[in-house]
Amino acid sequence: MEIFDDNEQLMRLQRELDELDRYAIEIGVFGSDDSFYAMLAYVHEFGMQIRAKKKYLAIPTKAAGLKRPADFGNELFKPKGKNVLAIAKGNGGIEVMFILKESVNIPERSFIRSTFDEKNDAWMDFLESQIERVCELEIKARDVFERLGGIIAGDIQKKMNDLHTPKNAALTVANKGSSNPLIDTGQLKQHVTWKVVRDDGSFI
Repeated sequence: MEIFDDNEQLMRLQRELDELDRYAIEIGVFGSDDSFYAMLAYVHEFGMQIRAKKKYLAIPTKAAGLKRPADFGNELFKPKGKNVLAIAKGNGGIEVMFILKESVNIPERSFIRSTFDEKNDAWMDFLESQIERVCELEIKARDVFERLGGIIAGDIQKKMNDLHTPKNAALTVANKGSSNPLIDTGQLKQHVTWKVVRDDGSFI
């Protein structure tokens, strides 16, 4: 470590060391940015059982695309003894549009907590190396937290790419074309970010 004999440099060093205690990082999917993706992140992180408000949940098949049951008007019907909604085909057959279920269990697929468990030691090593740079007056205290936030968010996003268990249900795989439960459009991953805050709670 460099030894300072200049009073101005010593004062600057003290200010930066004091600043280290005033900053913190918040990591995750922020409801203030997009409440839908915050909800989606919570469901995957902790798991959830979704129950029908009425009798059934209507789970779309690939044939239904993005349509809801109401979009089909009177075309949909429930074949006797089958928990599906279908439309009639010209040859006397049917095409299933929705699977009917009373509830759906979404298993826990932790991508935030599990990344913290796996990467915490590496992040602490990085933090120590950056504090050394602050002591050398090479970077500011805030830079430490911005850089660490970027690394943590990147590691969480990588975890989302690599996480394949528990796998999607077969119907979900057929609909989205992927077995990765956390990646569909990529929007959830893009919403993983960080914010540097001061001890007064203000965002920087």
